[in-house]
Amino acid sequence: MAIKLSVISTKGGTGKTTLAVNLGAILADLGQRVLLVDADPQPTASSYFSLRYTAPDGLSELITRGPSASVISQTSIENLDLIASDDPAGELREWILQDSIGRIRLKHALAKLDDQYDYIIVDTQGAFGPLQVSAAVAVDLLISPIPPEILSAREFVRGTIQMLDHLEPLIHMGAPTPPLKGIIYRQDRTADAKQIAASIRQEFFSTSTKGAITGAITILDTVVPATAAYKEAATRQMPVHRWETKRRGPTPSACDTMLSLVRE
Repeated sequence: MAIKLSVISTKGGTGKTTLAVNLGAILADLGQRVLLVDADPQPTASSYFSLRYTAPDGLSELITRGPSASVISQTSIENLDLIASDDPAGELREWILQDSIGRIRLKHALAKLDDQYDYIIVDTQGAFGPLQVSAAVAVDLLISPIPPEILSAREFVRGTIQMLDHLEPLIHMGAPTPPLKGIIYRQDRTADAKQIAASIRQEFFSTSTKGAITGAITILDTVVPATAAYKEAATRQMPVHRWETKRRGPTPSACDTMLSLVRE
């Protein structure tokens, strides 16, 4: 059975796509069969890596009709397949709202791909809505990148937790809310960033956190540093672990960072 996870946040620009595609790429290079699902109407993940084969269909067909060979593209990276985003006009959002079980269609569709993959990774849009809800309840685990900036930290506490609270009613439809792992993302070496990161960790290790759903939220030990390697790799359509295998100084290389994340 495939391990399924969604990279999710209610705030745009936090690094969701970069994290999703690079996590998928390193798992593929480690010999795992990986499917990347682009569930963002802005199809950045769909064009992040070059394709060996472009399928005629994509996410819309997957959700409305179920999985088939016509929705699965093949990236240039061995073991890494892709279901592309194909709904720039946002029509899928309305379809999900109008269908009686629209919010759990993606969950059922991905379950039918269990035998084909070891990991299924879903990239999501940076806004709360039906498609993001579908991606959240379709998986076993949620990962949320949190830049150590005060506004991003506040949005994580407010928006992401509020979104998870809204998912609780779907439990009766057989879609329990998965646990959420926050990851400190793009942390620089300033004292301010370190202080905010420490505050985020303290918030979610504290027993005073309100709400039953927040008990399922933890912050990972792995930190993704703010380095140029991630942008440089994206420009070259390369996995970042291949681009920066080693690095001088105290900051870990992108390869070491991604391996640490996989292990954790």
